[in-house]
Amino acid sequence: VCTFCCFWAFLYTAEFILSGKTAFFKVPMVNSVCYFTYGNIHKPALLGMFGAILGYKGYGYEITNFPEYYEKLKDVKISIVPNSENGYFNKKFQQFNNSVGYASQEQGGNLIVKEQWLEDPSWMIYIMLNNDESQKLADMIIHSQCVYIPYLGKNDHPATIEKAEYVEVKNVDAENLTIQSLSLSEALDFDQDEMDFKYEEYLPLTLNLETNHHELKKFILTNAPVEEAFTEIYEDGEKHITFY
Repeated sequence: VCTFCCFWAFLYTAEFILSGKTAFFKVPMVNSVCYFTYGNIHKPALLGMFGAILGYKGYGYEITNFPEYYEKLKDVKISIVPNSENGYFNKKFQQFNNSVGYASQEQGGNLIVKEQWLEDPSWMIYIMLNNDESQKLADMIIHSQCVYIPYLGKNDHPATIEKAEYVEVKNVDAENLTIQSLSLSEALDFDQDEMDFKYEEYLPLTLNLETNHHELKKFILTNAPVEEAFTEIYEDGEKHITFY
């Protein structure tokens, strides 16, 4: 059986639980008082972690268009399911000193850094097996292999990967379903009258070719049923998810 393709309404994926004691996915727009984090891991951060697992080059090397990891992995489709109530994780500010000497122009070269960290984050991650890179990545994760240590945003936050396995998911009719994954807001219309909670956040989705800066899209997670879907919905037997 070809694991790169759908067979009828089925799709082959790899899934695993990604977690850590803390995580920090820097929001670049605000840095005057402290550094803030996005509320969930996003696709560019996840692709960066995948690049570390596969040993691809990042920003520390000569870049033509994109960093090597992004050039190779940008077409990998993923789905992210937060293992938390209503998609939210607790956040806590951490203050520490950066005393490398060149961090600050202040006397002594000491910079006081304040960052907002996610506490005990955990996600179920799905990788669609739709090309050679996704299959190579899945094989590494399934067999607990990596070239560089994966982390959650920066190397202060080691990542734990567990319960990795191949899973077959089924394409299903979206009407009246609730979706457990973070989804592009523009891809789904929900029944507003049945909405008890809604998590919404603009998260990075892609890198800009000219600047390599993040391009943001609005994501949503809610318990409201779907009225209309403009993307495929899949089911793994328990959860309903979308890929992007």
